[in-house]
Amino acid sequence: MKPAAQKVQQIINELGLNSQIVEFSESTRTSAEAAYAIGTSVAQICKSILFAAGDKENAIPVMVIASGANRIDTHKVQTHIGQKLHKATPEFVREKTGYAIGGVPPFAHAQPLTIFIDMDLLAFEVVYAAGGTPNAIFPLNPADLVKVTGGAVIDCRVDN
Repeated sequence: MKPAAQKVQQIINELGLNSQIVEFSESTRTSAEAAYAIGTSVAQICKSILFAAGDKENAIPVMVIASGANRIDTHKVQTHIGQKLHKATPEFVREKTGYAIGGVPPFAHAQPLTIFIDMDLLAFEVVYAAGGTPNAIFPLNPADLVKVTGGAVIDCRVDN
């Protein structure tokens, strides 16, 4: 197991989650790739998207853990934080989370993050999150996702 995935697995164990990271030879970087690799629906994939909130020079990291089937409505998220959201650069993501885009887990970050969780994920018995690399995934119960991240459950999807 790659060092980043080992770190996440260690945190999974410390948190008492009954879960094991699975590494794949193919990419699981996108929700579609992850769903295909694990054999589940795209909606059950947790995509961890980091935004930079507020002033770009002193931006606050805000993570939205959304269903892979949903697009994130940044205006809905902004109403919860009271600041404008900006797209995070790959460097900002790595600095704040400790991981590269496509492998960011929902916890075990380099810095504390404000976290919001897509309420649509709570409809499933099991969801799947990135395990520290763009080739690693692990399953978890949505209630455990909320508990271990301390994230606030919100409606964050773009309405069709």
